[in-house]
Amino acid sequence: MQIFHRSANTLSKLSIFGGLLVVGLLLLFMNAFESSGWVTTQNEIQTQPIQFSHARHVGGNGIDCRYCHTSVETSAFAGIPPTKTCMNCHSQIFNQASYLEPVRASYRTNTSLRWVRVHDLPDFVYFNHSIHVNKGVGCSTCHGRVDQMPLVVQVQSLQMQWCLNCHRHPERYVRPRADVFRMDYTPPTDQLALGRKLVAEYHIKPVADLTSCSTCHR
Repeated sequence: MQIFHRSANTLSKLSIFGGLLVVGLLLLFMNAFESSGWVTTQNEIQTQPIQFSHARHVGGNGIDCRYCHTSVETSAFAGIPPTKTCMNCHSQIFNQASYLEPVRASYRTNTSLRWVRVHDLPDFVYFNHSIHVNKGVGCSTCHGRVDQMPLVVQVQSLQMQWCLNCHRHPERYVRPRADVFRMDYTPPTDQLALGRKLVAEYHIKPVADLTSCSTCHR
């Protein structure tokens, strides 16, 4: 005696394939969500105590990155400029502008401005600015064209996959050290040949070391 109708076989197959399809779609959705700006905060404008314009200071006035980020070549942290650095110019220029009063107040009271970090890696990730700079990784490679940003935003995802893309193929990204701080640098047509030469010249570690877990997670 047949308990189930023959159509039950078809329905069971459809339910199995349907379940697999739903799981697959959920995985795709989760992957897309994890890479979206909702999670990575890409292109998200942060409210700062002073709406400092890199487009004006870097792009317009030609101020070098190292004038403000003084430790970028020698330490893990690029450095946040003290208020005195701002006042080097603004004690003379726009020294009565109302929107710069928080800067003047910070200088008078010797109280640091509370800047909001735009590029904020998780605590379990180790990143050293000086290593990257001295190995020929340009500022704009990670931070984008900050000389064109009225307000700095995070242009890269900063997720592990993005880091690994560079660590697996450093020859695609390294540039001559003399051009590290150039915002308008464009890779040459022979970038791969130049990159391989610079990888050897700058003694960049093998890919196996660059992609080892302990390199970034210590």
